[in-house]
Amino acid sequence: MSQPHAEGTGPTPSSSRTSPEQHDVRPSWAPTSAGAPASPAAAGGPRAEEETVPQRRRRDREPRRRSTAWSWLRETAIILVSALVLSLVVKTFLVQAFFIPSQSMHDTLVENDRILVSKLTPGPFDLRRGDIVVFKDPGGWLTPEVQKPRSALAEATNEALTFVGLLPQDAGEHLVKRVIGLPGDHVACAGPGQPVTVNGVPLDETYLAPGSQPSEMAFDVVVPADSLWLMGDNRQQSADSRRNMGRPGGGSVPMENVVGVAFVTVWPLDRFTILSNPSDVFANVPDAG
Repeated sequence: MSQPHAEGTGPTPSSSRTSPEQHDVRPSWAPTSAGAPASPAAAGGPRAEEETVPQRRRRDREPRRRSTAWSWLRETAIILVSALVLSLVVKTFLVQAFFIPSQSMHDTLVENDRILVSKLTPGPFDLRRGDIVVFKDPGGWLTPEVQKPRSALAEATNEALTFVGLLPQDAGEHLVKRVIGLPGDHVACAGPGQPVTVNGVPLDETYLAPGSQPSEMAFDVVVPADSLWLMGDNRQQSADSRRNMGRPGGGSVPMENVVGVAFVTVWPLDRFTILSNPSDVFANVPDAG
């Protein structure tokens, strides 16, 4: 006969029974089989969206790189075109480069010298006796030269660079001499060992090449209007006005043929020289009467 239990002292529940609170709590995501992959978050790896960030950054950089390259090419092209245009303008209106091919102006100028010529004279500025000028052959002064063969590409490149002023003009149709007589001047020499005279005044020509005499031939001319009497500093090696007296103009050169006045030797560097006018040589020469 069982004893009655006091209130609240009923039989102890069996330990084999499990309360609802003691049930295993399963994760919201669980593999359905033993071979299922683990959660990316549980594996400690980056999330899928984080894996695309470097890719997006690389994609963002590509347009910027293309834009930077295009800007660089555009700026370079603008600079090059501007330089070419400026060079062409300078060559056309201000300064042109020439090189010296012969010995007629020794020792003032020697072979392969590069000189710069101001195109402002004649023009805004007047020519003076003693100026060194580059001029176009008035006809027959230069003997035809045999040109070394060059490829069509080399010839075209040379002509293009010369046209814009990046290469010096060759001497194929130009000469360089010194102005001795201006329009109306009376220029003469009695022959070997005698000085050149201008308007009756003998010249002490300090610029002549060593061992060179003023003239080995006699001449006596009056320079025509708008013309010049030109002579080389290396007189015995210069085919100048004296040697062309039998041609149209009597050896004088039309002023319109003058390209400009040489004012500096720029190359080679050890030959750099300012080509100043020897005004003291002509200081006592009166104007043409």
